[in-house]
Amino acid sequence: MKPALVLALVGVLGAGLPALAHAGQSQPVAQVQNGAVRGVVQDGVAAWRGVPYAAAPVGDLRWRPPQPVAAWAGVRDAGALSPDCMQGRMPNLPGVKVTPPAPLSEDCLYLNVWRPERVSARQKLPVLVWIHGGGFVNGGSSSPETYGDQLAKRGLVVVTFNYRLGRLGFFGHPGLTAEHPDEPKGDYGLMDQIAALRWVRANISAFGGDPANVTVMGESAGGISINLLLGSPMGEGLFDRAIIQSGAGRDFLGRERRLSEDLEGAPSADSLGAAFAERLGVTSTGAEAVAALRDLPAERINGDLNMMTLVVAGPRALYAGPVVDGRVVAMTPQAQYRQGRQRSVPVLIGATTADLSLEFANNKDATFAKFGADEAAARHLYDPDGQTPVEGVNRAVGSDKNMVEPARFVARAFAAQGAPVYQYRFGYVAEEKRAGAPWGADHASDVAFAFDRLSGVLEHPTAQDQAVATRLADYWTNFARNGDPNGRGLPNWPQFEVETDQLLSVTPRGDFVGEADPLKARLDFMQGRTDSH
Repeated sequence: MKPALVLALVGVLGAGLPALAHAGQSQPVAQVQNGAVRGVVQDGVAAWRGVPYAAAPVGDLRWRPPQPVAAWAGVRDAGALSPDCMQGRMPNLPGVKVTPPAPLSEDCLYLNVWRPERVSARQKLPVLVWIHGGGFVNGGSSSPETYGDQLAKRGLVVVTFNYRLGRLGFFGHPGLTAEHPDEPKGDYGLMDQIAALRWVRANISAFGGDPANVTVMGESAGGISINLLLGSPMGEGLFDRAIIQSGAGRDFLGRERRLSEDLEGAPSADSLGAAFAERLGVTSTGAEAVAALRDLPAERINGDLNMMTLVVAGPRALYAGPVVDGRVVAMTPQAQYRQGRQRSVPVLIGATTADLSLEFANNKDATFAKFGADEAAARHLYDPDGQTPVEGVNRAVGSDKNMVEPARFVARAFAAQGAPVYQYRFGYVAEEKRAGAPWGADHASDVAFAFDRLSGVLEHPTAQDQAVATRLADYWTNFARNGDPNGRGLPNWPQFEVETDQLLSVTPRGDFVGEADPLKARLDFMQGRTDSH
């Protein structure tokens, strides 16, 4: 079929209908608001990669809210992933499958869409939008464990996207605060997420997706982002339900930080940005400083900032991360959930059994001393026979504090609103990784299983590994379809209720068991300490 005829057909069909024109069976064309995009078909799945959802945030648009994409003529090729956003490279870690690093660029605001190859004009498929993790300093849509092809085969339209990271995504400076006073400031990465979700509402019908049935899904920083978006003044109408994987929910890694107001122990984003600018030799705080900072290469702004250097450097990194600015973020997630200020949507939420800890004490006495008057109670709960190695105690204490109890806290907040809530605890470890994971399933280890994309992280997935991935992805797909993860052939996943603390446990053996929370005593203890401070 000739390109001119393809464009004519697309114009007749319109962006609001799911039918697609095809420039050959392997090159489907969809019409979005800014122009036509040509994808590819492989193994029964159509994919469009590297579709722009906002203008390149470069030059004068660095540290500005995402701007609209200029329309293009003709059919834009969307067959390849875009570069990920600028970030510091993570070192190779033992036991982690190494994939070739993706190209990096400041011009990175692109998304990807997967859907079944064949979609009739009458179909409106449920939409799943993924927000990647990485501590707001790493990550991107290039990760092969989060490709959407296997979920698309289950009948979903899957969207993944990049958002600005590090000091290019979360940054304040007195000069920036003074310019464009009508614009929100600081949380540029979150603004990108909002822009991508608005793009989905406006354009996903062109790919066969239902804009009235959008589930947002994120892990770690992606889950934290969802918590923030659920209370954001700018977040109204962005999505219909949420999957939050290891997304915290309590005040995490320090107290509230604001855009321009210094709090005790928490300098503002503006103060941190001014100090960072001085480190680069930019000592003024006015418009001339902003111009000088925008002239610097993106590599100098980011430096070596990544998840590992952020943990090691701490405050010396001079990096704000997401801040309470009053426009994008109204309050911390903990304050939001305590006050019941979140938008009420169906929620699937949980954590892994050996989740993100960040407890590094050299001995158990030092770990338990942090509990003060509750030291004896902590020892009884986390080391009842005195035989658990310090590494195991640190992992359990930190995991409960940072991720596991906060997931239950968020589940309770939504259940109190009457929203359907399904909580899980993921404890399965892939067979080739068990020797390196003695305390349970590590942070983020559930992601590849939920996407049914084990080849992205494992060298040799076993039949048992694949069985767990198949079942977990089926649950996730069902929830994205109708707000209930249960379905034919799946063990019953009980709805969460505060009175019963029921959840779905994915056991180390790969069983899926609906049960009362086996960690209830530990989590009640951790909740009591958090609520009393």
